[in-house]
Amino acid sequence: MSWYERAIRPLLFRLDPEFAHGLAIEGLGVVGRLPGGPGLLRRLAGAPVDERLRVDFGPLSFPNPLGLAAGLDKNGVAVAGWFALGFGTVEVGTVTPCPQPGNPRPRLWRFPEQEALVNALGFPSAGAAAVRERLPSRRFPGPVGINVGKNAATPLERATEDYCAVLATLWDVADYVTVNVSSPNTPGLRTLQEVERLEPVLEAVQATNRQLASLRRAMLRPVLVKVSLDLEPAALVDLIALLEACGVTGLILGNTSTDPLLRPPGAERLPGGLSGKPLRRRAAELLTRAAEIAGERLLLVSVGGVMTVEDAIERLRLGAHLVQVCTGLVYRGPGFPGAILRALLASLDEDGLPSVKFLRGR
Repeated sequence: MSWYERAIRPLLFRLDPEFAHGLAIEGLGVVGRLPGGPGLLRRLAGAPVDERLRVDFGPLSFPNPLGLAAGLDKNGVAVAGWFALGFGTVEVGTVTPCPQPGNPRPRLWRFPEQEALVNALGFPSAGAAAVRERLPSRRFPGPVGINVGKNAATPLERATEDYCAVLATLWDVADYVTVNVSSPNTPGLRTLQEVERLEPVLEAVQATNRQLASLRRAMLRPVLVKVSLDLEPAALVDLIALLEACGVTGLILGNTSTDPLLRPPGAERLPGGLSGKPLRRRAAELLTRAAEIAGERLLLVSVGGVMTVEDAIERLRLGAHLVQVCTGLVYRGPGFPGAILRALLASLDEDGLPSVKFLRGR
């Protein structure tokens, strides 16, 4: 058990979950903006920098395969701090075109015995313009992704307009863009995972992507799609075919679950999606199926139930190119990224592998 789990987590868990989360984000943001702050965080976190951890996929190059999942830093407050803790990529968002408060509180609940969270946040966002102000002048050691969504007040039939609006505002400060069609906390959003509904969304996003690239005489931004862990494995065949046809770079598996069979005791009547340890098996199974279908044609990102260093290594072995962490960070603390990276290097040494890419599918 780490020092965080022994001493800090019990104190934080006495606070309201959302207040504690905001406190941690703001604190990390302040330290990350101080002169010398990121360097100090990096030394304290003990996250190794090693070329053997590098992951290259298409135009994207990640210093290591560990990413911060969207949802933790919705407004890009602490991007420099996250990288200093050891993450190889940071995904900001979900970002909506206009500011919105999200759903009424309370909307975030902890279940420590199950190492789980239930959230019904509903895309609280400062809006795309506010996020843009935080990112242009900064230089980061790895790719910054922007997870885009629609405003709650936008009718579902006009969701495409919102996705394209966020893309247009943040295109030049994003290294990649993730189209979020899988949050259970925006009514109707998950229906956009259906191939017939998703196709026009992706066509419009890519058309906007091409227009912006042409105007700036730059390369297209890689586009990823984030789907739910409640997605039926059989649906992956048609979904992956669509992503390839639309020139999508990657697939993130996946978002929170609303499956009542996975809910901890006491969470049966709560709104929102479940994250954390109960999702471990489902996330691994869906990843395995996606890797069988997509091979190396899509960047596969696994998120959900990554609570130990062994979980992260297992996802890479099952076929993930990248592994994102969310709830695991809440329960394991700021030393978790560094612990994963050190374990990855030890695993490479043990197996006699020259690079983390050889761990994939092994």
